[in-house]
Amino acid sequence: MAYRSEQLDDIFLALADPTRRSVLGRLGRGPASISDLAEPFDMALPSFMKHIRMLEGTGLIRTEKQGRVRTCIIEKQAFAAVEGWLAAQHALWEGRTDRLERFVTAMLDKENPE
Repeated sequence: MAYRSEQLDDIFLALADPTRRSVLGRLGRGPASISDLAEPFDMALPSFMKHIRMLEGTGLIRTEKQGRVRTCIIEKQAFAAVEGWLAAQHALWEGRTDRLERFVTAMLDKENPE
């Protein structure tokens, strides 16, 4: 799934916060209610809800309401965009470092002919 640059920017912004990363880590083990997710954090529920709304707005999670309970579920396909971008960066930098290694080796071979 290809994402636009601004969508990736929003996802990385969401991932930059330790509270949101912790929520995502917990949701990686399965769905959870907002109250269960909020319990370990020392903040008011309205403040915690800002984190939930940001995660939901970026597509990293979705929420479902059943009665009075809102449950959060991780959206794994949103991570595919991040994974794709990181893989492209890895390939780019691996190619650059490989070329640098070949250059340095060639220079050393020129300086120290046997």
